[in-house]
Amino acid sequence: MKNITRLKLWLAVAAIFVTGCATGALLDSAYRLRVDAAREGGRGGGRRHHEQMFEKMRRDLDLDERQSGEVRRILDETRNEYRSLRSEARPRFDAIRQSARTRIRALLSPEQQKRFDARVAEKDARRDGEEK
Repeated sequence: MKNITRLKLWLAVAAIFVTGCATGALLDSAYRLRVDAAREGGRGGGRRHHEQMFEKMRRDLDLDERQSGEVRRILDETRNEYRSLRSEARPRFDAIRQSARTRIRALLSPEQQKRFDARVAEKDARRDGEEK
């Protein structure tokens, strides 16, 4: 009886260990995909993401050469339109963000303002890095 309990305990520990390893591997993969996407052109995933999307569509729909060319052209045009829209809207987003920061800063003590400013600078640097 004691050996069966001990065996169950070891099996539970092993199961927890394996589950932890699998979870870690999945999270690592997700993190690496996100980092790769950010390096390739911002939050949307960049050129490789778009190419993968196109290839999946081409396979799923069994597109011929003519259709593939037209779909690729449409996707490229659409991506350029999204970029243009983002460029047009960015100043409005920046103004709203700055207004919120100014209002929050007014509520803080001088020490809190320093910490807030440091966090804002970190976040801005991260965002600027993602946009390049």
